[in-house]
Amino acid sequence: MEELKALLDNVWATIAAVKPAGVSIAGSLGQAGFGGLLCAGAFLVSRRAHPHILALCRNRPNMENARRILEPLLWPLLWIALLGVLLAIYVAAGVSTWLLEIVTALLLAWIVVRLGSRLIRNPMLSRATAVVAYGMAVLSIWGLLGPTIEVLQGDMFTLTLGEAFSVNLYQVLAVALLLGVLLSLAAFISRLTERQLQNADWATPAGRVLMNKALRTGLYVLAILITVGAVGIDLTALAVIGGAVGFGVGFGLQKIVSNLISGVILLMDKSIKPGDVITVENTYGWVNKLGARYVSIITRDGIEHLIPNETLITQPVSNWTHTDANSRLKVSVGVHYNTDLELATRLGIQAARAQRRVLGDPAPRCLVKAFGDSAIELEIRFWIRDASGGVSNVKSDVMLEAWRLFREHGVEIPYPQRDLHIKSGGIAPGPDA
Repeated sequence: MEELKALLDNVWATIAAVKPAGVSIAGSLGQAGFGGLLCAGAFLVSRRAHPHILALCRNRPNMENARRILEPLLWPLLWIALLGVLLAIYVAAGVSTWLLEIVTALLLAWIVVRLGSRLIRNPMLSRATAVVAYGMAVLSIWGLLGPTIEVLQGDMFTLTLGEAFSVNLYQVLAVALLLGVLLSLAAFISRLTERQLQNADWATPAGRVLMNKALRTGLYVLAILITVGAVGIDLTALAVIGGAVGFGVGFGLQKIVSNLISGVILLMDKSIKPGDVITVENTYGWVNKLGARYVSIITRDGIEHLIPNETLITQPVSNWTHTDANSRLKVSVGVHYNTDLELATRLGIQAARAQRRVLGDPAPRCLVKAFGDSAIELEIRFWIRDASGGVSNVKSDVMLEAWRLFREHGVEIPYPQRDLHIKSGGIAPGPDA
């Protein structure tokens, strides 16, 4: 409580010492009035300029991101520019500008904090960082940052666990602020690197994902180590926390860790990569993204399935494009026993060749598979290169073309047939017969 009382005394002393001696209240009110008028003028100008900025950026998509960041700052930027002109006039006239200097410093700090926080994508983290950073800037401008830090480091705001671990409120706030900024910076660098790696022809798709994840993990670990070292926390004091985390991983986070390790294995053995067409657990689709915990698979229905990495390691997976993009498909048809089989097989091959997606090499084939109960079973086999474009649709096209050709050439597809034999026995007729 004594430390808090000393801080309040410093606050009052600082406020009393801010206004220079000899400055009249009327002069201070005049500065405040002019500053308010300039604020209103800057606000009106920014509102008038809004439609023109939208029209300018409408035909320039590359300027849209810059507009979203800078346009909210147009009003304070205009205001601080006008305050700069007013300050120059006061200085030329030899009049004290203490109030305008404070307002300008506070406004400049707000602009810098707002611009920096806009780079953080997480809304909650962005707001928290802005509040803490601007609070520190205000305290620094008023000369109260040092006394406030001393109070936050005092015994009143310190938590001690035995002799090995001690943390105070200042360390918590500093860690939260610095860690948030460094993690956001690491994510920003990682996104830039990911965009560069997407155009790297010298790396495979799985290699690009692996390098990006390794870089992101390294940046995050570096951000944490820098934060801990900058705040002055003893690394040996984290042994207790590390033990608790290990205990939690051993009991409650087994699946999460298993998925993380499985994701690394998938990237290293290159068995699945973005763009592959796979079938797993009756889910057929193309791999959209390899995540740290799951693989994103988009089906032909447009549904995105998130399959855990562990499933792709422990369950059978059919990769249609692992080593070869060509895939062979089969279509079964049945013809009547009176059919000319040589004609039917030629028509089956012709039906497959008529499709744009069917490859000419290897050439389509039509085989006689079996003599069924009601029909002779044929099988049309053909190859495609783009399984990601769908399998059922090209099968349907081949079957429709075969149906048309069969009807055109008189090839009959029979109905199921059964022979029913009625056997009469020696049963004597009844009296009503």
